[in-house]
Amino acid sequence: MADSGVPGYNAKVLRVDLSNSSTSTETLSASFCRKYLGGAGFITYCLWKEMAGGVDPLGPDNKLIFAGGPLTGVTLPGSGRNCIGAKSPLTGGIAKSEVGEFWGAEFRRAGFDAVILQGKSPKPVYLWIHDGQASIEDAGAIWGMKTKEAQDAIRTQLGDNHVRVAGIGPAGEKMVRFACVMNGLFDAAGRGGLGAVMGSKNLKAVAVRGHEMPALAQPDKVRALREWMLANSQLTRDFHEFGTGGGMAGFETSGNLPVRNFRDGLFPNVRQIDARTIKDTIRVSMDACFGCPVRCKKVVEVKEPYSVDPAYGGPEYETLASLGSNCGVDDLKAVAKGNELCGAYSLDTISTGAVVAFAMECFENGLLTKADTGGLDLRFGNADAMLKAIEMIAQREGVGDILADGALRAAKRIGRGAEAFAMHVKGLEPGMHEPRVKPGLGLGFMVNPHGADHCCNLHDPGFAVEGGLGEMKSMGITEPVPADDMGPRKVALLRLQQLKRIMNDSAVVCLFLPYSVQQLTDAISGATGWDTGVVEQLKIAERVLTMARLFNIREGFTVEDDTMPARFFQPKTDGVLANKRLDPAAYARAKSYYYTLMGWDPGTGVPLPDKLEELGIA
Repeated sequence: MADSGVPGYNAKVLRVDLSNSSTSTETLSASFCRKYLGGAGFITYCLWKEMAGGVDPLGPDNKLIFAGGPLTGVTLPGSGRNCIGAKSPLTGGIAKSEVGEFWGAEFRRAGFDAVILQGKSPKPVYLWIHDGQASIEDAGAIWGMKTKEAQDAIRTQLGDNHVRVAGIGPAGEKMVRFACVMNGLFDAAGRGGLGAVMGSKNLKAVAVRGHEMPALAQPDKVRALREWMLANSQLTRDFHEFGTGGGMAGFETSGNLPVRNFRDGLFPNVRQIDARTIKDTIRVSMDACFGCPVRCKKVVEVKEPYSVDPAYGGPEYETLASLGSNCGVDDLKAVAKGNELCGAYSLDTISTGAVVAFAMECFENGLLTKADTGGLDLRFGNADAMLKAIEMIAQREGVGDILADGALRAAKRIGRGAEAFAMHVKGLEPGMHEPRVKPGLGLGFMVNPHGADHCCNLHDPGFAVEGGLGEMKSMGITEPVPADDMGPRKVALLRLQQLKRIMNDSAVVCLFLPYSVQQLTDAISGATGWDTGVVEQLKIAERVLTMARLFNIREGFTVEDDTMPARFFQPKTDGVLANKRLDPAAYARAKSYYYTLMGWDPGTGVPLPDKLEELGIA
């Protein structure tokens, strides 16, 4: 293990200016690492402190940042993650996304904690980072390739099949505003269009290889936590058995399943596209990220009527819902093919499915016709049309060129009331969860600086029963909070859940692993040697969340952008939510109280000077 002088860190940041092909290295201080931790913390700090307002997200002055945290690459379950961020070409605000696979662990072994890229290369290139060194390599021969072919070509060129690649496919190159960055072939930094930022810089990939992790301050402490997690692996057995998506039938019953652009409630064939059916029909294995025994990632193979390459993994819940029920599609093989296409082209499956569903509703209401779609019968339930639409979006062909800019911009171009069908918050299409079932999640959609993020959020029903409270009791939530409650207790619960998630995203650790806040704090302490506690770690998260808010305010966002689509305040057409609507007045009160808890102005949501001084970011 390498001793950087800052236990748990390499204490090095790689800076790359693609405009002049230069690289340099900076040293991180222990005080900076402790104040911002890593991952989302490093990224948010850099975007807020180093970028001017009004930068074109697809211009050379946008910064694209890859960052690990003190737990990235440590031999702990769930530690195989890194964070990526930039100004979003989809929302115009801040974007960050976490992603698994082995890239993050390899990057940390290559000698860095973060890489900050700016500028634009005059020609296609990829960045090669290995054992403390970095070089910019020609990517002219691989530009235009899908992700699998590009990864194979880079490994062949470098002569090492263990090189890990974070890259883009044609959708990123063509700057589809919801293009993602793929770690390998089926782990995506999906949200906010980070792949489009790579494409705008003529950056095809970041390839990494390393052999030495930074030294841990208290390795025995980390080892004990690892042994506890392995001994309690039954806590995640459902993920190992099915991945995500095993409970879709229950979601349909409760109303949580998005159906036909979040409009409808009933989807009788839901079991045809859930994870249990995948296991019984097209699944060939399960895979894992670095250091993780859970192995929650599906690998599927299909021969006909679509050929689906198992190299691209298989669809998880968000994809099953977005390309499946939200598009009215109940053909599992088609959904698996759609998942493969998104991985190959580097498209966020959530935004892709949401945009296709938006287009389908526009088509059924006559706002798009076959003349607009190139003859495509873009109706809900048409699996072949869904697949063709994905390819048109990725290639920016025909109507796909309009849809490639996301639901918000597409609706403005189509006009004639299409905005009513565009499901988004701040321009980001929502994760596949229903605010009419999870009202706290709806508030989380509204106030999250990144938009409709379902991960850094609250999923209400779990906290409505005594057994679901868990460690929340130690944080002051000692009684169940009813799922449909939107009072101060629910707002306080949302805030705590957000801060917990940001701890994960800064450390960086997978949120699927059942680490308590205390255990996560202990792991950070074991890596760094700090005499840290839960209060300090939650304060770091609050600092990161507030800086993200400041970034958006600088970009012109106001309290008016903290809203949700009108559809969520209306009943569904059928199913259990046919008579359920959210109360706008209750949300207005909840939003104001959330601002108050955060130390932001209760009327405008602008962080107050005293709060900024308290957080050390004044």
